[in-house]
Amino acid sequence: MINETALLESKTLRDSALSRTEVLDKVKALSLLPDGMHVTTAMAAAYFQVGIKAIRSLVVDHRAELEANGYRVLTGPELSSFKELSGNQSRTASLALLSRRAVLNVAMLLRDSEIARQVRTYLLDMEYQARTRPVDTPVDRDAFSLDDRIDQRITHILGRTVVPMFNSLIETSSEQRQELIALRTGVQRIERRLRQHNARLQRLASPHGDRPLAGVMASLDALSGAEFEERVAELLRLDGCTAVVVRGGRGDRGVDITGRTADGRHLVVQCKRFAPYVSVASPDIQKFLGAAKVLHNADVALYVATCPFTRDALNIAGDGGITAVPRALLEAWASGTSLDVLG
Repeated sequence: MINETALLESKTLRDSALSRTEVLDKVKALSLLPDGMHVTTAMAAAYFQVGIKAIRSLVVDHRAELEANGYRVLTGPELSSFKELSGNQSRTASLALLSRRAVLNVAMLLRDSEIARQVRTYLLDMEYQARTRPVDTPVDRDAFSLDDRIDQRITHILGRTVVPMFNSLIETSSEQRQELIALRTGVQRIERRLRQHNARLQRLASPHGDRPLAGVMASLDALSGAEFEERVAELLRLDGCTAVVVRGGRGDRGVDITGRTADGRHLVVQCKRFAPYVSVASPDIQKFLGAAKVLHNADVALYVATCPFTRDALNIAGDGGITAVPRALLEAWASGTSLDVLG
């Protein structure tokens, strides 16, 4: 999978993706002039959340490429006609316009913009989906299945036989009580590690296991709110959580998912499928904090979002014992990295 920064370096790669202007609105709504076709330099800068100078500098460095894709500067009678048609009352002697294709071209060249980076990520994911085909040599799922069955059998024995045996011995023993407790803790640790190992094997054997990070996030962004909750529940199960129930909707008492971690702690989760350019704010965390700690008395509380968190939101989450899972961490989790708090 080509890294998104490759678009910054390869004009050939950029040219191959210029027809996919629809990705602009997938990342962030692009406001157009009344003609429905163009934006000004200022509007492009606002879209990418950079200064106008950054766009102008890009034009200086890549003018020929941008002009080939719809960048133009109106002057004289052409400018007068455009102002009349668009209702533009400005007194400027010239007006730079960019087509949607030119805006996409800017996204593939602009380095210091998170919005541009997200556009590049979407572009490469679409190229990945278009070009990949089923391979002739699939993953040896029988091997994973065998390891999976062995792990599950050992885990079952440890959890249902060995640990209860230690519990009984601890209750009836006084001299070796501390040693037995230490041994039980070790067995429980092994059981937890086996659950995590089994979860990783399932990830490798799943259809999502070989997807690049860009593909993972684009597929999550494409889900509905309810589908996103189900996907998060699946990730929890892969990390060894049990009794995972999706409760989104009315009567959920302020949480979307409940369950138990691999070591038995009470777990609650809030899921937010926001646009990548939106941020989870402190009031959102405060509301969830009350539900998680007061209504549910949770041991582990996750706030999982497809967007970043504000600094205040992260501070409140940290102070309140909430584990924030912003876009970057969600990307890693959905790609196979276990969440430490669940282990």
